[in-house]
Amino acid sequence: MKSPLLSLPGAVPAEGVDEGVAAHYGDLFREQRALADGTGCVDLSHRGVVTVTGADRLSWLHLLLTQHVSELPAGQATEALILSANGHIEHALYLVDDGETMWAHVEPGTQDALIAYLESMKFFYRVEVADRTEEFAVVHLPAGSIAEVPDGVVVRETPHGRDLFLPRAELPAFAASHGPVAGLLAYEALRVEHHRPRLSFETDHRTIPHELGWIGTAVHLQKGCYRGQETVARVQNLGKPPRRLVFLHLDGSEVHLPAHGTPLHLAADGPEGRKLGFITTSVRHHELGPIALALVKRNVPVDAELLAGTTAAAQETVVEP
Repeated sequence: MKSPLLSLPGAVPAEGVDEGVAAHYGDLFREQRALADGTGCVDLSHRGVVTVTGADRLSWLHLLLTQHVSELPAGQATEALILSANGHIEHALYLVDDGETMWAHVEPGTQDALIAYLESMKFFYRVEVADRTEEFAVVHLPAGSIAEVPDGVVVRETPHGRDLFLPRAELPAFAASHGPVAGLLAYEALRVEHHRPRLSFETDHRTIPHELGWIGTAVHLQKGCYRGQETVARVQNLGKPPRRLVFLHLDGSEVHLPAHGTPLHLAADGPEGRKLGFITTSVRHHELGPIALALVKRNVPVDAELLAGTTAAAQETVVEP
């Protein structure tokens, strides 16, 4: 869905999966600094919005998600995954329950597949699943923001800021009164700085939660059975994940950032050496310069100097080997 905020001065449209909102509004670093200072907002209206209502919604979702939600207090934010039977990540949900309805925002374009799966699992439970993307737009207020939220708007509050499920018709007026509006590239730069994985960026068809550090934030290790739990328990108790998420400081002299999927090699071996992983997200940060998240093989030394294509990269540990 194309955001009305793309008509704002300086708006440059995002591409790919984030098409429909602005990548930036003409000054990427100014927009980042505003968010870091707790001012402004981010248009995330391209994200899918899904709701679950009904008396059994919490107990039913508890059976399907990696997170413990059967007793989730109203207003408390959480996040959860849906895994395949083999424990691979299929969906990431960012959740809050308002006492009557469980609200979730998800990656753009994934809501149809998510709803199809949820509908297939309803059986005799008293639940109703709905796609609310056309009615509600997700708007992000950064951590530290003192902006007032309109009455009746559902808020998902986390240490990284507040996600609002705003009636879509109110988006232009809200942005006008809660600016400056920052583009998605500014939001992504802060996401990478805080080592937060994103579905389809840090994940591929075989990613398991342990590789990304989603254990603890999106996976509850003491809850009952759910699809893919055997893999989670086996890795937690008996094994180690085959890959691990790392944070990279990239050579600032390079003009171009390494794209998603750029292979990683040991610097000592050069760009023709054995592939040890790949770039998942790379951004330009207003203080740190060019940085990235990447997945590498577990046995890559934590102090090894790497090459992302031909770009030098120094790693910081996110997930311990």
